[in-house]
Amino acid sequence: MSLAFSRRRAAAAIVTVALLVPLAAACSSSDSKKDTGSTATPSATGAPKAALTVLAASSLTNVFKTAGAAYEKSHPGTTVKFSFAGSQELAAQVKQGAPADALVTADTKTMTGLKSDTGTPAVIAKNRLVIATGKGNPLKITALKDLADTKFKVVLAAPEVPVGRYSKQVLDAQKITVKPVSQEPNVRAVLSKVELGEADAGIVYATDAATATNKVDAIEIPDAQNAVASYPAATLKASKNTEAATAFVAWLSTPEAQKILQDAGFQKP
Repeated sequence: MSLAFSRRRAAAAIVTVALLVPLAAACSSSDSKKDTGSTATPSATGAPKAALTVLAASSLTNVFKTAGAAYEKSHPGTTVKFSFAGSQELAAQVKQGAPADALVTADTKTMTGLKSDTGTPAVIAKNRLVIATGKGNPLKITALKDLADTKFKVVLAAPEVPVGRYSKQVLDAQKITVKPVSQEPNVRAVLSKVELGEADAGIVYATDAATATNKVDAIEIPDAQNAVASYPAATLKASKNTEAATAFVAWLSTPEAQKILQDAGFQKP
């Protein structure tokens, strides 16, 4: 074999190696980006991107729409979809395996009952009860004791609903017996009955009455007779977006989220 031929073979081998190295690196990079089973990917903010589904108590309907928009703006690539219902309905959905990433209830009792299905909950807000009446309070209802008068059509939430449980708690404490014309599945349904004139009064959260000031009046219940509703939030263990869900739940306790909640009338946790 001539010296010139050997040199040509050596040069060809060097070129081949040079071409293969970047190809191998590219393949390695491609492999590292393969799906690892999570739908979340890092965002510019450091929180994973994801399409989140959050189960939330009905009384959070208005404020969470605002909060969700704010979160999406500050976390590009993440979308937040809410499913609102009574806390007891949300609990049933979780038990039935409904696909979701986080849960926010209107009471700690419901959340505690789901401890095997959730991460560690954190209370993000509190609320109080008011009596909702027709605009202008035409029947002059001024206190809880007035709700016992059978000439008034009073609507309450069902006792298994947090606001219904709180309502029963405050009425029982004052030894007031109310015979409601209906018992509703969530607080928004109670408010709707009063808005539509199908009921003269109902017990709702202060924040719900505040969303309908053009249709209802809110009669305050003294603190000594009232009940405090706590709103815990937690990730769901069945979530396929655990990191993104954890980031959203943590965000609910940040100053940005707390301002949104408090501007809507919710109290500090």
